[in-house]
Amino acid sequence: MSVTADVLVIGAGVLGASTGFELARRGHRVAVVDRGSVSREGSGTTAGNLHVQAVHTRRPGQDVPLDARRFLPLQKAASDLWEAVPDLLGIDIELVRTGGFTVAETAEQLQELKLKGEWEREFGVQTVLMDQDTVHDALPALGPTVLGATWCAEDGYANPLLVTPAYLNAARRSGAQITPHAPVTALSRDHNGWRADAGATQLHVGAVVDTAGPWLADVAALAGVVLAMAPLTIQMHATTRMPPLLRNLVQHIGEGLSIKQVTSGTILIGGGWPSGPIAAGSRTASSMASLMGNIAQAVRILPVLGQMRLLRSWAGPLAATPDEMPVVGAVPGLDDFYLAGGTYAFTFAPLWAQTLADLVEGKQPPVDLSGLGPDRLVIEGGDHGQEH
Repeated sequence: MSVTADVLVIGAGVLGASTGFELARRGHRVAVVDRGSVSREGSGTTAGNLHVQAVHTRRPGQDVPLDARRFLPLQKAASDLWEAVPDLLGIDIELVRTGGFTVAETAEQLQELKLKGEWEREFGVQTVLMDQDTVHDALPALGPTVLGATWCAEDGYANPLLVTPAYLNAARRSGAQITPHAPVTALSRDHNGWRADAGATQLHVGAVVDTAGPWLADVAALAGVVLAMAPLTIQMHATTRMPPLLRNLVQHIGEGLSIKQVTSGTILIGGGWPSGPIAAGSRTASSMASLMGNIAQAVRILPVLGQMRLLRSWAGPLAATPDEMPVVGAVPGLDDFYLAGGTYAFTFAPLWAQTLADLVEGKQPPVDLSGLGPDRLVIEGGDHGQEH
């Protein structure tokens, strides 16, 4: 089957779904393809947090700290866009602004909280620094090791199992063609655009957007672009359902930790703890060492969790860059080949969707992309898409 479109979006996770929707609602003919079932990989296994205040700079096992200050204007812009998402999609995606605490357990971590507060004020993110007595009064369930925290009323989450399908359905209503189980096996130059082989379909498109998540570099390689990226897996844990206990998101400034109770009553524990290697064609196994470390950490911060039963644990793949920062923009030398992915993709989804759509249309993106482009990841030696 042959299909002609203005833009091909490769990957139907949250970034591909939101980008496909944004392009389609602007009137572009859009084809979105995915190698498997939609929202099954990273987008279906994420915690769904909306991080507005500055995040911790390292997850467990991470070699290079991310630039938390550089993140802040992006987090603020994404947060503002999330407010409109439920109305745009016409469905309840369980978007809630619970507010969030970022806690500290050492004097050094308290200094980090103070520094991040200065950054947040610089970029218009409203946070409040709390000492030990104040934060324990606000959240009595906290353990005695917590010495202070920052509070941000805008922190929250959405249900990732609802968000991606809602974006895809809205994209389809706007005219986009969505094709799961159609892995892209070839990309080549075709007259004024690209030819792509995706499953049983041959597509002729003017531009390509690579949002393939952990397989971002694999797709780019089909176009002759070699990227310095390597996917990894992180894991999450969930308790059995409990009566209302935790109203807010709880994170840690110095260690990988996020805890929240979702609308179903389940308490989700995560924070970027690593799992095993990505397993081709099957689900990646959880790491028992990471499970025990993450649970022990969570119980230390919220001792009441020690009384609960763990229901399940799962791992999900993540697109990782060497500098732990997102990547978004056009590939140098290929002005019609764009990509987006990397750290905190769920938080940034509506922002990267608008950014990619603006870039495709030749417009100025809504945020400064300095230092985030794919140029920093390109390894010389690719053929940049041979003419077909």
